[in-house]
Amino acid sequence: MFFVVAPGVIAFAVPWWMTGWETRPAPPYWLPLRVAGALFVVAGTTVLVQAFVRFVREGAGTPAPVAPTERLVVGGLYRHVRNPMYLAVLSVIIGQALIFWRPSLLAYAAVVAVAFVAFVRWYEEPVLADRYGAHYTAYRRAVPGWWPRWRPWKPGEPGQS
Repeated sequence: MFFVVAPGVIAFAVPWWMTGWETRPAPPYWLPLRVAGALFVVAGTTVLVQAFVRFVREGAGTPAPVAPTERLVVGGLYRHVRNPMYLAVLSVIIGQALIFWRPSLLAYAAVVAVAFVAFVRWYEEPVLADRYGAHYTAYRRAVPGWWPRWRPWKPGEPGQS
């Protein structure tokens, strides 16, 4: 349910409400950007689904604050970046902006990005630090929050983000 409500509303329902998913006429040179947009939507949706599955399997919980994980999730894409779900949602929104040729969706993506960063900084990080202690501190030090690292982090490996 949380999957449909949270990222579903932000990544799909609001863009649909803003655009009706109607494509605006665009110059012929825009076609490669529309293709790139479709790839962004597919990649973002795939990352969202994989991340939710990882929360259930690896973390024994959900991304929802009301049903948090028992264990810190640090596998898969979480070895490269701490916030793949937020980045995936932004990818879906930006992809739709490119597909439908809608600059308003780029502005919406910027607002969503600011909200995500604020939520992570002032709510999520302190909660995770309290819940998982030194394990989260080491993870946070080694894995960047927003720009993926090239090589996957391995627990116990030293590193700076």
